[in-house]
Amino acid sequence: MSRTALELLRLLAQDAPAERIDEQARVLAEADPQSGAVARELALRVRSGIDAHRRREAELSALVDIARDLASRPDPGGVLDAIVRRARSLLGTDVAYLTLADAERGDTFMRATAGSVSARFQALRLPQGAGLGGLVAQTRRPYWTADYPGDDRYAHTTEIDAAVDEEGLVAICGTPLVVDGEFVGVLFAANRTRRPFARSEVALLGSLSALAAVSLVQSRRAAETAQALAALSSAHAGIEQAAAAHDRFAGVVLSGGGVDDIAAALGEILGCWVAVLDVDDQRIASYGPAPDAGPDHDPLATAEAVRRSAASGRLAEADGLSAAVVSAAGQRLGTLVLGGCPPLDSGQGRTVERAAMVTALVLLFRLRAAESDQRVRTDLLADLLARPDGTVDATLVERGRLLGLRLHTPHILAVCRGARLGVHLAAATAGDGRGLAGDHHGEVVAVVPGQDPSAVAAVLARRLGTDDAKLTVGATGPVVPAAGLHDTHVEARRVTDALAAIGIRAGSARDLGFAGLVTSAPADVDRYLDRVLGAVATYDDRRGSDLLGTLEAYFAVGSSPRRAAGLLHVHVNTVAQRLERVASLLGEDWQCPDRALEIQLALRLRKLRGS
Repeated sequence: MSRTALELLRLLAQDAPAERIDEQARVLAEADPQSGAVARELALRVRSGIDAHRRREAELSALVDIARDLASRPDPGGVLDAIVRRARSLLGTDVAYLTLADAERGDTFMRATAGSVSARFQALRLPQGAGLGGLVAQTRRPYWTADYPGDDRYAHTTEIDAAVDEEGLVAICGTPLVVDGEFVGVLFAANRTRRPFARSEVALLGSLSALAAVSLVQSRRAAETAQALAALSSAHAGIEQAAAAHDRFAGVVLSGGGVDDIAAALGEILGCWVAVLDVDDQRIASYGPAPDAGPDHDPLATAEAVRRSAASGRLAEADGLSAAVVSAAGQRLGTLVLGGCPPLDSGQGRTVERAAMVTALVLLFRLRAAESDQRVRTDLLADLLARPDGTVDATLVERGRLLGLRLHTPHILAVCRGARLGVHLAAATAGDGRGLAGDHHGEVVAVVPGQDPSAVAAVLARRLGTDDAKLTVGATGPVVPAAGLHDTHVEARRVTDALAAIGIRAGSARDLGFAGLVTSAPADVDRYLDRVLGAVATYDDRRGSDLLGTLEAYFAVGSSPRRAAGLLHVHVNTVAQRLERVASLLGEDWQCPDRALEIQLALRLRKLRGS
């Protein structure tokens, strides 16, 4: 390794900034131009990747902190002020502001600002469709521009342009606040100089908008509950229960609890059983004796209350069940289902709705965390597939260890052709969550711990689509992933091609046998011979023996040791001893009909190649 590369690696290990690495690389490149330029490019690329990962982690951590901050603010005004302050800090803009929808006037009005200096701007109202914010309110979609005054995509008005000019804004990004399909307002981040907003920044502002919308609705409903406490003395006990539930749910979130903790809290409060379904109506958590889910069917998935709640977006009751849709930012994330109790009163209904909102918040965090984790896993899988099979790479081992993987141990690589995109997470569960899986050139590639490729292929085929006739899963291995997977991936694709040609749903090269050789394109004779006879051939090479010749003679005379001895001009005991050695190398089942046929075909093919 050159001195230039060592110096740059040292800087990376010291977590030096990109500017310092670039500066040092340029100095080193003067002494070694050829390798210096390459080392500089690679070092800066690694530095950029580290910075990107840290930035994503910081964004997720900031969103969690924001959620906790918002959950601790019962005052709606304080929530709005906290939202804009956080937005301005998180995106690093000059100004952040939030407008709320006015249902009576059909427009939005300025409600909270951070960094604003213009009184005219702070009193601005945005009609539907007018300006960037009016377009966001009308379409409920995010919009952004690096130069708003000169951008003719938006309907400029004299009032809006004058207020924007007085504030000095140039670059503007706006994302909608939507909860349960209801438009709440618009959250903006703006700069007083030109600034192109990256899609990651728009997505980050959108995530903050989702948290803001949920918190805003929570705050509003908390305020409504407080007013109801004073006005409805007859419902005092029920409202107290709802308030206590709200505090308890908030405590679950702040303590890092999950959906199973929320279900348990709701079930204890209302004295009923609770089940949490995901967006596909599959049960992910439950509390109490809910109806049992069979291996292929969950009765709650087809319950009328679940369908009504999904259609209305609100709490629904039917057939003795209550269901509340779980959604955030206009996206349905699942459903809460309750049973085993009398019909819910208004106070209990609000408790269920609060539980649904908190569940949505938890699921949203889980979704964001899963997406970030999958991006890291996908990058690692791509690096493994690009590396030719060879020696173990310690860097890849360490990257896997940070994800809970053991890439220096035997794994099976499987190619899942025809599987629905997005099911790669299910593929990874074939290794109890300790595997890698992702989409690669239109196919799902899974790398899971194991020694038996046939067993892994069968498990994946079952998990990825029992009813999908087009699904084909071909597996190969075992192999050590950290030593590279490029060649293994090529072999797995060849196995999958052969399985598809024959019409077999799942299997490995061992399952295909000679059929895999004649159906693959191109035929890989060397790999086939090595798989069937490699252990015996290696033994002959090392010991100078002739076990292969003994096998040929043994099968040539109808599997008779005595006749084989006569053909080889040796004692029959010698043949017996050689066959015992063959059994130790190939396995005790080598004389079973299927194995014996494979061995004879391989011997014949080897003899033909020799001639």
